[in-house]
Amino acid sequence: MTGPRGEELAVDVATVGPDGTADAVLVVSGTHGVEGFAGSALQHWWLTTAVGQRPADVRVVLLHAFNPYGFAWVRRANEDNVDLNRNFVDWAEPTPTNDGYGELADLLVPETWTEEAQEETTAALLALAERLGLDTMQAIISGGQYHHPTGVFYGGTGPVWSHALLRDHLAGLLVGHERLAIIDLHTGLGPWGHGELISHESVSEPGYARATSWWGDVRSMIDGDSVSATVVGDWLARVGDWLPGTEVTAAALEFGTIDPITVLQALRADAWLHAHGDPTGPAAGPIRSQVRAAFADDDPAWFDTIRPRFDEVLQAAFARLGGA
Repeated sequence: MTGPRGEELAVDVATVGPDGTADAVLVVSGTHGVEGFAGSALQHWWLTTAVGQRPADVRVVLLHAFNPYGFAWVRRANEDNVDLNRNFVDWAEPTPTNDGYGELADLLVPETWTEEAQEETTAALLALAERLGLDTMQAIISGGQYHHPTGVFYGGTGPVWSHALLRDHLAGLLVGHERLAIIDLHTGLGPWGHGELISHESVSEPGYARATSWWGDVRSMIDGDSVSATVVGDWLARVGDWLPGTEVTAAALEFGTIDPITVLQALRADAWLHAHGDPTGPAAGPIRSQVRAAFADDDPAWFDTIRPRFDEVLQAAFARLGGA
């Protein structure tokens, strides 16, 4: 697995603090590759500027570029076109169904990406959104699907290597901790610069109650309260299975960029490029720029807006750990 210039790709892990502490915080960037631009910048900022704020009895683990292929190629998906946050289903069971996606598949990722094809398919999708309702349309498109391997939000046919890496090494990396906070960094949903905390748990579950007691306003995607659709196969929902005896309090921290229609158009262009186009050809550069703009605003004001929110969330976790 290599990047666009043939470079070797890797997942990086940095730890700060002693082994054997009761409490730990895990901060993850790049679950959706292109979203790693913001996540990596926040992790770098913390390491170079704010690391001294760590309580002495809390270990911090930074997992950088969980999806290094998507990060390098400026994609949300990995080298198999798999969305990592749709890949953590129970593969011993039949894959979830999403019958509505089949009606949209050829419109979302057509075989050609001419200006005419874009206009025609976009008009058809908007007409369907008007008929079905935007919430229903979002749920069908982004909830996850397992039968259209060149489509968007594809979950795969089995655990991808990033899945196996987390499953097989997470317990060893975080063994012995009694309490664990997880902050999974994301971009692309919600108002510009706003950082919404999203839980994978229902409001009736104890993990959600802990998250709200730590962070205040936390939205449950299960109960339809967040900017995210209800997602099948996200990795946060599986961590507790791999760390028995550890109390896990987790949330995705989602920072808004641009409007959802423009984000979807970027994802459609990217899916077409890797399914029917040439990822190294002349169309690749403009499409990658389109995808990057959808998930990482290069305006310094955007980073200056998201950084304090990240710091606020991290400090709130520290306040609840470290002997609390």
